[in-house]
Amino acid sequence: MSGLQLGAEPKTARASRRARRRDEGSHEPSLFGVRTWTKTRLALACLFAAVAVFPLLYMVSLSFQPTNDIFTTHPTLIPSHPTTSNYVQAWTENDFSRFFFNSMGVALLTVVVTVVFASLAAFAFARYEFPCKELIFYLFLAALAVPSVDLIIPQYILMARLHLTNSLPGLVLIYTSENLPFSIFLLRGFFEAIPKELEESFRLEGARSLRVLTGLIAPLSVPALAVVAVFTFNFAWEEFVVASTLIDKSTRLTLPIGLNSFIGEHTTSWGPLFAGSMFATIPSILVYVISQRWFKRGVSVGGIR
Repeated sequence: MSGLQLGAEPKTARASRRARRRDEGSHEPSLFGVRTWTKTRLALACLFAAVAVFPLLYMVSLSFQPTNDIFTTHPTLIPSHPTTSNYVQAWTENDFSRFFFNSMGVALLTVVVTVVFASLAAFAFARYEFPCKELIFYLFLAALAVPSVDLIIPQYILMARLHLTNSLPGLVLIYTSENLPFSIFLLRGFFEAIPKELEESFRLEGARSLRVLTGLIAPLSVPALAVVAVFTFNFAWEEFVVASTLIDKSTRLTLPIGLNSFIGEHTTSWGPLFAGSMFATIPSILVYVISQRWFKRGVSVGGIR
């Protein structure tokens, strides 16, 4: 027996070494070395980043250029005669500042309403049993398959009957309804992943359902709530079609429609238009930067689930 064991050990060692070499080799690209492959991926990432960022940088450059320099035959990324007059003109003319604050109010209110109602609905789907629960949930998901353009006429008729045309609350109501299905779908997955034992211990202390949601579920689901907030804000901030259909009073216009006012029938104020586009871009960037930490976690974990 001892002789057999001594004879078997070298074979086992050789087999383990061969398996280890196969495992190590499987992690290396077949055509390139590890370092070459890493450099190639880094170069591709830089290329894609440059392609994505260049239009934004060029818009920033054009927003600081006089109109005569914008139409030069030799475009440049660095303005030769930088000026801030485009920003002053964009903010003061055409009641642009009012459009900005109208959009900001609509976007923030839409975020609050969507997060609150989506959290309540997702908590109900994740923790309670009631008749036709899954049917109702899949009806919410079915709404994601309907193009928003097909809903414009029904939405306009509904808002007209509710006397909410030419009103910002009407926009908030429509934007909330369009963001709720995805938000409920995302939050339900996060809420279901939270162990029920935590909720049970919370309820033993006398906490009711609303207290469980606000004191336990919501704090543990901050990444998911951040994803919902960012997506909802960007949707409400950039939406054009519904706003242009429901709103025709100049005092109720939102920012995307306000940008369209720089485009005239015969001429276009390109400098103020690019400056106004920068005013429209900065809030979206700030929202993402502020919520970046939670947003990345929410997207990664939500994709796994």
